[in-house]
Amino acid sequence: MTSTDSPSATTRSRPAWGAALVWLGILALLALVGFGLIRTQRGPVAVGSRMPDFTLTTFDGQTYDTAKERGRVLVVNFWASWCKPCEQEAAALEEAHRRLSPDGVLFLGVNYVDTEPEALAYLDRFDITYPNGADLGTRISQSFRIRGVPETYIAGPDGILTFVKIGPFESLDEILTAVEAAQTGPSS
Repeated sequence: MTSTDSPSATTRSRPAWGAALVWLGILALLALVGFGLIRTQRGPVAVGSRMPDFTLTTFDGQTYDTAKERGRVLVVNFWASWCKPCEQEAAALEEAHRRLSPDGVLFLGVNYVDTEPEALAYLDRFDITYPNGADLGTRISQSFRIRGVPETYIAGPDGILTFVKIGPFESLDEILTAVEAAQTGPSS
């Protein structure tokens, strides 16, 4: 009896450990999904909050650290070459950059989930000259909790968001008005 009980006792304990590991894996997966849902429910960063700091390496190798850019208005535009609504605002963003960069306004384009050749072709097609770089690993877009492209975030010199645009800008005037509000700060 002891020779037959011993192997069956061992086989019974193996499935118990296997089941425990499966349940542990399921619980870990549920926790991960729950965290993602909570994060998604919070939506993108909002007006009045501090703009997330990030470092962007542009397609031509320059590096911009937004924490070091405090003291000036910062316009961050998330875009992609495959995004048709991004094309609608491309010329207006470039025109705003050309008008406002002499005033110290920094425009940064963050290319989202794209290939470099297609992104560079997009920048060339729309003659975009402000700094643009890829969001490698989607770290920047995750810190802003973007939901898609285009999305634009404007922060005043203190780093506080004064304007958030989900979707494309309708006109150059809309961009200029939003940047002007960031330059003058909150009204008293």
